Amino acid sequence: MEDLRFPIGKFDKTKGPNTPDQRKQLIGDIAQMPERLKQALACLNGKQLDTPYREGGWTVRQVTHHLPDSHLNGYIRFKLALTEDNPTITTYNEAAWAELADSRVTPIDVSLALAENLHARWVALLRTLRPEDWERTVVHPEHGVMSLDQMLGIYAWHGRHHVAHITELCRRNQW
Repeated sequence: MEDLRFPIGKFDKTKGPNTPDQRKQLIGDIAQMPERLKQALACLNGKQLDTPYREGGWTVRQVTHHLPDSHLNGYIRFKLALTEDNPTITTYNEAAWAELADSRVTPIDVSLALAENLHARWVALLRTLRPEDWERTVVHPEHGVMSLDQMLGIYAWHGRHHVAHITELCRRNQW
């Protein structure tokens, strides 16, 4: 049985440091996420936007708003790691955020614009990092020490993961 929670599989935590070519690809994934999201949403109507991607899961609208919420946190985490020595980052309750009114009723165009502009800034930053910058770290209260190299892979996967929630729902429902 297909696990609808992980349409592209779980993030592989066992991967070692990224090569320069892998980093280039992962930065490309982050750069392309807003357009991929926009394309995945292009033909959906209001009822479809308010359809959960799986039983008990978030609606397409909530997934759409979650992506910039999460990636804003990611962008800030990168900036903290680049400007402070091994800072402890904060977590947030993503499930609770998804239930707030802005995630349940705001038109998706708001988050599409936010994602596009956020990712433009983030990618501009990522493309300037030196090899030693990728070794800089943060302390995640739940996951321990994480390098920027690891976080790059996580956020690139995260964008593909949630866009796939939407595209797989469309495929299953033949929308």
